[in-house]
Amino acid sequence: MEAARTWSTLASRKQRRLERAAAFADGPVLRPERIGDALTALIEPGDRVALEGDNQKQADFLSRSLAKLDPAKVHDLHLLISTLGRPEHLDLFERGIARKVDFSFAGPQSLRVAQLLEDGKLEIGAIYTYVELYARMFVDLTPQVALVCAEKADRHGNLYTGANTEDTPTIVEATAFRHGVVVAQVNEIVDELPRVDIPASWVDFVVEADRPFAVEPLFTRDPRHIGELQILMGMMIIRGIYERHGVTSLNHGIGFDTAAVELLLPTYGESLGLKGRICRNWALNPHPTLIPAIESGWVESVHCFGSEVGMEDYIRARPDIFFVGRDGSLRSNRVFCQLAGQYGVDLFIGSTLQMDADGNSSTVTLGRLAGFGGAPNMGHDPRGRRHASDAWLSLMTSKAPVARGRKLVVQTVETFKAGGVPAFVETLDAVEVGRNSGMPIAPVMIYGDDVSHVVTEEGIAYLYKAEGGQERRAAIAAVAGATEIGRRAEAKRTADLRSRGIVAYPEDLGVSRLQANRSLLAARSIDDLVDWSGGLYRPPARFRGW
Repeated sequence: MEAARTWSTLASRKQRRLERAAAFADGPVLRPERIGDALTALIEPGDRVALEGDNQKQADFLSRSLAKLDPAKVHDLHLLISTLGRPEHLDLFERGIARKVDFSFAGPQSLRVAQLLEDGKLEIGAIYTYVELYARMFVDLTPQVALVCAEKADRHGNLYTGANTEDTPTIVEATAFRHGVVVAQVNEIVDELPRVDIPASWVDFVVEADRPFAVEPLFTRDPRHIGELQILMGMMIIRGIYERHGVTSLNHGIGFDTAAVELLLPTYGESLGLKGRICRNWALNPHPTLIPAIESGWVESVHCFGSEVGMEDYIRARPDIFFVGRDGSLRSNRVFCQLAGQYGVDLFIGSTLQMDADGNSSTVTLGRLAGFGGAPNMGHDPRGRRHASDAWLSLMTSKAPVARGRKLVVQTVETFKAGGVPAFVETLDAVEVGRNSGMPIAPVMIYGDDVSHVVTEEGIAYLYKAEGGQERRAAIAAVAGATEIGRRAEAKRTADLRSRGIVAYPEDLGVSRLQANRSLLAARSIDDLVDWSGGLYRPPARFRGW
């Protein structure tokens, strides 16, 4: 007769870990000077470790401590991390503490990631969208240990995440409810929290870090660097997409092109009489360049993935616009906002480094394994959507009794990058990178069949109107400028595409190229943004003009 099965192996294994680490803690509070010993006690070789490190917020005390562990005791970890953003993240692989990684983005460390992969010191499970990575944490990549960060904890282990809640609740929930160990670094341990964002019953240990966790002002764009090409593209976007389709709910990427759009709403958009008709409900971080549009009455609501350094006082003073708690601070959530950007908005607009003739795009280029973060989550047409809106319905091309609308997925591309490098290419670098790295599919950011509009300084290609692949390629070529792809455009065919509204140049949209200059921006410097905010926006030192 077979022995009775034990159904509590995960809970028993967790209990043994907690007992080993208890010597380095006072209840749930770990002693900072013994953090290395505590992590060694909690983490076992081969563990899946979720390390909070996104494109803004970093559990850096814990990542620095993890990188100092003895690889003879802790090794071959499988790292789950949304962004490989700090040097010690890669030190883990050089030292043999970690072996495999599943991630979404590696912008700051993309060159080093590519080198470690080539040297055989790093294995990639997959490059994900954010929601995709977190979804797998609830299926087959459940962490044994989660290392996260928060603003404050009390002595019971309750956490206050503050404005940058971001990924923390999702990582903690995936770990805590499958008998994983949760350790949170905090800036301060206090007697009473402003609010409880994560209850103590989900958290095993808290530790006061040696300094506040790192937060990158990723979404700050200095208006001084917005040029005339971005302004021209912004004018075309407002006139040829937002006005034409009646876009009221949207997500913006973080480039200078979308910053230009935000700063054109109170000026150019106002001149077109569009206030109240477009751009009312947003899913995006609190971009400082959105301040003039908020102050001018364009914006009704903003739900955020994270926060932005220096925007705290402004957000607290505008509770009608932002999602805030009783304490007045922002409550952000990356997963919820990604889902809002996927299903709740009518338009996604972002930028890319490369686009091929079919409209496929990627930020993965040769020598840079950057990944692509959340763009694929929001930059596609979600087939499960069932609610209608004017913008969604405006992309219907079928008159069949059973038909559906479509989300606007807009890619902005300047035809040439710095140094005269063409952005439109015959074959994406991502194809070769994927092949050389042994990936089963090329790391494409947004697939061409999801893209409804391509915007360059030359004009707009309305790809959703194109009939078949050849016409799509002709429409892209018509706005690809002097690139090799653009030189394939045939004048007669382009004229036909323009006459049918599949391609539009500025003059077709009533946009004056001569009007596209910096005087049209509602703010032309960080100082101007501070003035618009009434002094509430406090930009990081490197952006200040004083």
